[in-house]
Amino acid sequence: MLNVHTLRTLLLPPSSGLEHLSAASGLVRVGQRLYVIADDEHLLGMFDLADGKSGALQPLFAGALPATHSARKAAKPDLESLTWLPPFAGHPQGALLALGSGSRPQRQRAVLLPLDTAGTLREPVLEIDLSPLYAPLALQHPQLNIEGAFVCGDRFCLLQRGNAATPVNALIVFDWSATKAWLCGQQPAPPPLSSARFALGELDGVPLCFTDGAALPGGGWVFSATAEASGDNYADGPCRGSAIGLVADDGRLRGLWPVSLRCKVEGVAVTVEHEVLHLLLVTDADDRGTPAALLSATLDLSKWP
Repeated sequence: MLNVHTLRTLLLPPSSGLEHLSAASGLVRVGQRLYVIADDEHLLGMFDLADGKSGALQPLFAGALPATHSARKAAKPDLESLTWLPPFAGHPQGALLALGSGSRPQRQRAVLLPLDTAGTLREPVLEIDLSPLYAPLALQHPQLNIEGAFVCGDRFCLLQRGNAATPVNALIVFDWSATKAWLCGQQPAPPPLSSARFALGELDGVPLCFTDGAALPGGGWVFSATAEASGDNYADGPCRGSAIGLVADDGRLRGLWPVSLRCKVEGVAVTVEHEVLHLLLVTDADDRGTPAALLSATLDLSKWP
């Protein structure tokens, strides 16, 4: 069991037009700044880890989403992955990349957000069509549902999330150099290099499935997974709990730890000190009236083979 602690809820100032983020689905930490996407918004949340005050918002797409749940679900871009990209051409300080899940045609959009030397956002925000990247993935995964993204060495990695009916979780790997060239508009979308499946077990009889991932030094990576009783890549379902997992640089599943709080963890960020992982997690309440939570946990790798 991994003991987690609630640091705060993701509240927003009245001037933002929203009281809080509710469906947090991706998390990146840059110094003391936290960037959070929500899968039911057109917005990026920005929070200061040090002061605990209300956050701020950055628009990502034009227009407003419908207010009713069913119409909003049908129209949303379903941003499920947020990752930090290391410096590349035109982005000397790196960038953030927010990706749609790909589970529906309108969910095949991404947003590239440049960063400055202080790790804050700068203009311009660039919208990217993901359909060329996702098309070959959908052939292999008819219920495509990309929920995690990260750069690990020379690899650009995506995490395919399964569901209760088809619990196929996969790490899909692209060449990072080719991916950079595509993001810069210099080459076509790269083909995937490999796809490795992972069986993550169950919680209360419901399969655990990927919800996010983050790279570790040396080639390994950490991930979050949730046991959600949903039969496809569109519908929500009751959550039986979440877990944090660790994959070694050789692709071996090194460990899987259920989190102590029953919640749907959808985003993970990690910093490493010696052999201790310091984890930050965000949750999706599946209720627009309930704010998402920011959680923390530590994992001592020296205690595990």
